[in-house]
Amino acid sequence: MTRILEVAKLNKSFGGVTVARDIDFVLEAGAMHCLIGPNGAGKSSFFRLLLGEHAPDSGTIGFAGDDITALRSFQRIRKGISVKFQVPGIFKALSVRQNLEIAFQYHLHGASLGETVRRVLEFTNLTGEIHTPAGVLSHGQQQWLEIGMAVGVEPKLLLLDEPTAGMSPDETRKTGEMLHELNARGITILAVEHDMAFVQQIARSVTVLHMGAIFAEGDIDEITAHPGVQEIYLGAADD
Repeated sequence: MTRILEVAKLNKSFGGVTVARDIDFVLEAGAMHCLIGPNGAGKSSFFRLLLGEHAPDSGTIGFAGDDITALRSFQRIRKGISVKFQVPGIFKALSVRQNLEIAFQYHLHGASLGETVRRVLEFTNLTGEIHTPAGVLSHGQQQWLEIGMAVGVEPKLLLLDEPTAGMSPDETRKTGEMLHELNARGITILAVEHDMAFVQQIARSVTVLHMGAIFAEGDIDEITAHPGVQEIYLGAADD
């Protein structure tokens, strides 16, 4: 399989606190992979290193065969990386349609923009909310809107930071179904998640982070059976 993401010897510290410690990580194109770990493990920091919001102290990040370590966030996005963070980054006073148009305006124009908006509305089950201010949507619908904003231009890699946080069980299940559909279209997915039931629903492979380092990797059965994974989930502070 083709490697879409290659991280080698990645290190990052803030004020003496290490958030990434010699991370070697490979993600195959087409993967549906989950990143888990106790609060404070460095998961969100790792995402921000991948996106270019933080510069590593050392190490390299490769994407689709290119070294992107020195690239800024917008340059990585143009190469095909998209992200949805835990807190929805929507414009609450604007309509659902306007949010989507803003997300796509630098990539699409004219008929292609309108067609992509229509397709994303259908995919996110928000067609009936096209004129609704985004701030009026339910929490789950706001999360789906932002997923739609992230995937409308068909990125190669989608980073998701706790996409089901605050969702009901039914919304969580529907989100998993959406991600499986995106993955079937060829979008590689890397998701940070705490909900192990959701991880079991979507993940083909799992990486466990602990204290900024990779603690374990494997399929979901190997991870849940790992003797040390349950232990490190006890009594950690948020990252």
